[in-house]
Amino acid sequence: MRILLTALIFVGGLFYFVTGLGFLVDPVNSGATFGLTASGADGLSTMRADMTAFFVVAATCMLFGAWRRNGDVLLVPAGLFGIALLGRIVSVAADGTEPGFWLPMAVEAITVVVLLVASRVLPHPAT
Repeated sequence: MRILLTALIFVGGLFYFVTGLGFLVDPVNSGATFGLTASGADGLSTMRADMTAFFVVAATCMLFGAWRRNGDVLLVPAGLFGIALLGRIVSVAADGTEPGFWLPMAVEAITVVVLLVASRVLPHPAT
């Protein structure tokens, strides 16, 4: 089970890292896949900064946690994706749904569950 969790987290981390780099290099196309459009240079700057930071930090923690088999580090991306999932739940309640609204929620929920399970299963550094 530890090997499977480690592999899932590593593959997910690579996916999220590439997603983050996509926002850094091409925020217009990356934003479109998330339903985001920039309004001028300020919007592009925000997409480059915030979306890249979210995905690259989450991915780096996932990759490091999987590589070092460190469950503590995995709590950071679990928190990030958990808050993102909460935001989507609030948005569904406040704004309603659109076709395909469930897919990003499912990805975030699965990511959170895998990371929380792995944070308990993988070893923790000795203190």
